[in-house]
Amino acid sequence: MDAPAARPFEESERRAFAAMAEALAAPVVALDETGRVIASNAGARAILPALRLGAFLSMALRAPDVADAVRRVSAGGEAERATWSERVPVERLFEVSVAPVSLAGAFAIVLSFHDLTEPRRLERMRTDFIANASHELRTPLASLLGFVETLQGPAREDAAARERFLAVMADQARRMSRLIDDLLSLSRIEQSEHVRPSTRVDLADVARRVAGSLDALAREEGARIELALDEGAIVRGDPDELMRVAENLVENAIKYGAKPGEGAQVRIVAGRAGAAAILAVSDRGPGVERHHLPRLTERFYRADASASRAKGGTGLGLAIVKHIVVRHGGRLVIESEPGEGATFRAVIPSA
Repeated sequence: MDAPAARPFEESERRAFAAMAEALAAPVVALDETGRVIASNAGARAILPALRLGAFLSMALRAPDVADAVRRVSAGGEAERATWSERVPVERLFEVSVAPVSLAGAFAIVLSFHDLTEPRRLERMRTDFIANASHELRTPLASLLGFVETLQGPAREDAAARERFLAVMADQARRMSRLIDDLLSLSRIEQSEHVRPSTRVDLADVARRVAGSLDALAREEGARIELALDEGAIVRGDPDELMRVAENLVENAIKYGAKPGEGAQVRIVAGRAGAAAILAVSDRGPGVERHHLPRLTERFYRADASASRAKGGTGLGLAIVKHIVVRHGGRLVIESEPGEGATFRAVIPSA
């Protein structure tokens, strides 16, 4: 369509475009033929804080692809779509629809913004997840296939080698089994993440039971478990899932919370803090470097990959813990300093 000659907008025309913009859910900006803003809605002002009526759009949005689309549409072109991305202060990606609109006898260029940030992030997460899961399974699988080929060939008659290889193969098979179990657990938790559990659960009882069940592992690793329990730490939750939280945190503290040549000292705390109940697990081990902390709950992320794999870790334990805590309406707080140990604190609303 051909754009009519540029002319000043009357107040009634501005109000008509402003009403249209406010009626739309998506962020919307209306421009005259010169590229000056004549209307916008709250969504647009939120993503473009520098947006001002009467000012050029370029003062608030520096996006060459969008500017080119606006020029072409303003010159009589058809509606177009362009993308706008920025990395600071946070990474964002938008698809911008640019279309000519006639309203109340006036012509304007209307831009509507569709936020692609979250869909793109989820797509990246899915891609990374598939790549990481494939890598984690490929390593033990390749090891198993290698040993099988060796047993079928050079070591066919070597009884000592056969026993040694079979032991390693069993370890690798158990590693794959743990990984698959954790993947299935994570999937089940995510499927029910929007459903809040309703059973009354005593976190002190959860802590006692987990300490008892992991006592043999603690003795084997030379670790000592200390309990500090408040009987009033009651939450509404899923008992099995909260047991899983405590087991993962305590097992991690036993395995990774020891300084060289020493057994881990693990402290389990269950108590109240205002309107919340807390289950915290602390150790006095080597701690975690600060730059690792924000990523510890990512799937397959390991601060020390070799140590994790050597102790049978799948890289999914803290991801499972986080999802369970979120399902219970809580949050997972991680505090650590190198050489000072680490504390993992699940904060859940009290019943």
